[in-house]
Amino acid sequence: MPEGTKDMPWSLTTPPGSSSFTIYRDETAEPAQLVCQVGSTKLTYLARVIDDLHAWLVAQGDWVDLGAADEQKDAKPGTVEAWARADDNPVGGWYGLKKGYRGRVGMYIPPLMEHLGLAEVTHEARNNKMRAKSV
Repeated sequence: MPEGTKDMPWSLTTPPGSSSFTIYRDETAEPAQLVCQVGSTKLTYLARVIDDLHAWLVAQGDWVDLGAADEQKDAKPGTVEAWARADDNPVGGWYGLKKGYRGRVGMYIPPLMEHLGLAEVTHEARNNKMRAKSV
């Protein structure tokens, strides 16, 4: 059974190492989604965030702050979180799909990209960053 499916999700840890979560790709959804389970909270993101974020990181050419924030909080400009909400990103806004839980791209997507070999992520207690790895 392949890893990253509903029956065998990826088990990951947030960049600071403070929380564990699972995430899998749901190809049955239209469009495809990433389903992230953090305790009893379920977050969903457009699956294309992986490729789109990687392309954006390549264009940045260096380390970028994650800036993870809940949907209700403003994202720090220039961060992964701000990019994931920006009107000028490839989807024209939020990658998060569930109203009230659309934020936190900067917390849950970077560890997945690191696991997939697409990015490097720092693992400090605060203020983590990521950068693209060439593929």
